Amino acid sequence: MDFSEKIAHWAKIVNEKLADLVVPKNSPEATIYEAMRYSLLSGGKRLRPVLSFAVNEILGGRQDDIIIYTCALEMIHTYSLIHDDLPAMDNDDYRRGRKTNHKVFGEDIAILAGDALLNYAFEIMLEDIYAHMDSPDLPGRINAARLIAKASGTSGMVGGQVVDLESQGRNISYDILEYMHKCKTGALIKAAVQIPLAINNVTGEYEKALLTYAENLGLAFQIKDDILDIEGNLEEMGKKTGSDSASGKITFTAYFGLDKAKEILKSTVDAAIESIAVFGDKANFLTELAGFIAERRS
Repeated sequence: MDFSEKIAHWAKIVNEKLADLVVPKNSPEATIYEAMRYSLLSGGKRLRPVLSFAVNEILGGRQDDIIIYTCALEMIHTYSLIHDDLPAMDNDDYRRGRKTNHKVFGEDIAILAGDALLNYAFEIMLEDIYAHMDSPDLPGRINAARLIAKASGTSGMVGGQVVDLESQGRNISYDILEYMHKCKTGALIKAAVQIPLAINNVTGEYEKALLTYAENLGLAFQIKDDILDIEGNLEEMGKKTGSDSASGKITFTAYFGLDKAKEILKSTVDAAIESIAVFGDKANFLTELAGFIAERRS
């Protein structure tokens, strides 16, 4: 398969698994499952699971060993989008070309849908761990869940979001800008690489190379998001653009200007690609993925 076919193939696997994990129920709380599925199955690039599968393939791992953890990561990512779109946060009306969760189900159910996805992510990981209590790779599975928890919390995505909110309208240093985005966006992307590393018990040179790649990829993703907030449009992005500058957010484009931000994007992508040279041709997909992120229109 070529690059595009692999992305579509892996995204299909994840979408089918997510649909199997979060099913509609004929129960008094049926609305919460509907709200969870509305956002979870609304499309998206499935970048994080695709990244996990690509790294796992390079490491010679089994896809069945990581699928639950990639789905958990996607649930956590989706919960963060639901909450980000709320009026108290970014106050967005559209996400992935559809009305945001709170516009369909109301703020109360949207908050609970995000909470439910976060909790369910850990439920499915713990069930997988419990099912492998006698397996020699149990420590790797526990470690994967630990790393996902860390990436999602106060030292990762949540912490980065706090810095983002408190930085609006203020002058901040570049170190804080970079720290904010490495936590807010980069932490879950890094976790996608950490999952197969942990479960396959890979350390040393390969671990260092892949983590460096992940850190640069996460930063590149956010820089491109900042650029698209200026250059993108609703039709391609599936959401309103220009909201970051309107709300006084400190972005790479606000900090450096559009042209300089594009230069930083290129150097960050180059650094990501350079870091995985140790894998030779095995890293071809990851190399193309870095370029894909830099060139994406949504």
